[in-house]
Amino acid sequence: MIQSVRSVASLLLSTFFLLTAMGLSGYLIPVRAVAEGWSTFAISLIATGYAIAFTASCVITPRLVLKVGHVRVFGALTTIMAMSYLLHTLVVHPGVWVLTRAMAGFSIAGAYMIIESWLNEKVSNENRGALFSVYMMVSMAAVMVGQYIVPFGDPSGPTLFMVCTLICAMAVMPTLLSSAQSPQPLTQVKFDVPALYRRSPAAVVGTLLAGLIASAWGGLGPVYATQLGLSTMEGASMLAIAMIGGAIFQYPLGRVSDRMDRRRVMIFAGVVGVVACAITITFGVENRIIFFAGMLFLGTVLLPIYSLNVAHANDHAMPDEFVEVSSGLMITYGVATMVGPMVTGLVMDWFGPHALFAAIAVFFAIYAAHAAWRISRREQPPEETRSDFLAMAALPDLTPQSAELDPRSDPHWGEQPDEDEDGTTGSK
Repeated sequence: MIQSVRSVASLLLSTFFLLTAMGLSGYLIPVRAVAEGWSTFAISLIATGYAIAFTASCVITPRLVLKVGHVRVFGALTTIMAMSYLLHTLVVHPGVWVLTRAMAGFSIAGAYMIIESWLNEKVSNENRGALFSVYMMVSMAAVMVGQYIVPFGDPSGPTLFMVCTLICAMAVMPTLLSSAQSPQPLTQVKFDVPALYRRSPAAVVGTLLAGLIASAWGGLGPVYATQLGLSTMEGASMLAIAMIGGAIFQYPLGRVSDRMDRRRVMIFAGVVGVVACAITITFGVENRIIFFAGMLFLGTVLLPIYSLNVAHANDHAMPDEFVEVSSGLMITYGVATMVGPMVTGLVMDWFGPHALFAAIAVFFAIYAAHAAWRISRREQPPEETRSDFLAMAALPDLTPQSAELDPRSDPHWGEQPDEDEDGTTGSK
């Protein structure tokens, strides 16, 4: 295992720096925007610009890689991302920040693709799950480290943006200086969302709602914390605790869904989300213990619901359709992230900060209600056709390439090796 991790150490180091910069900017930008006195809706548009460009990159970046290669594109994308952070300090205006945030969204989506495709070629089906778990832990740790950098600087000044730029620049070094062979060109994957919906309505609608929930939380959670007077340290802890809750309950929730109709687990997750939001609305931030406990409770379902959707969709797919299904769901998720911040931002402008959790509660309620309705419309697939839950989908990247990290996307997945006449295994 140690040797396997060592073989992808440069990729993991690039990932750590890249996501540290992402975590820092993701918390810093909303906090700075609130300090500038911009409306919640204006801040939500900044998050929407990021989501639109992120999703567009899923389609555009593979074509760029096919023309000039992984390494050149990765270097260009990281440079664009660093430029976006510096531009935030040069022009402080919400309209300009929509564009600069879009630059970052486009860049990080493409960088994800390249890192994950490179990682995918370094692993085998025997160690894929273990190494991807390490990758996920590195990713979550990096985001939290980035968020906790904010309290040690002044969000109203340029210093933190400069730190973000430096960290982003560091991300390109391990990959560019790596002696490892470049990965093969990215696979072009077709998207057929209508066909995917006909195959699994619960998964598609659930993915849309998961995107609305995650984008509302990620884009406006820091705004909520700032408007209610939480310190930057407390705001970073709010985001980190929710992420920890998701990491802890990702696997148990998934294993339970392997043993029963996943839509029933979706209902349970939706109810938990509604209750967690209700606790937060009722008690607010005055009692910090109750508030952070509510964030942990919310985190238990905030991230894992996407994984439930992926697993349920794959229950109704053939092995050679797994990549197409995962890619279609990620594009669906990306479209939802464009809408979530705008809708929630408007509601927060009208009714105040607590409307964030009211909107998220509504999304969770619809998620549970739709899953319950689908149970009445169609039975679960036979046990022998159900796919195993994939904990690796904990942090959806919205990138088609990340679907290829699913071992079941291997066309030979599940096949038994041929057996020779002497009883040993081998190829015929």
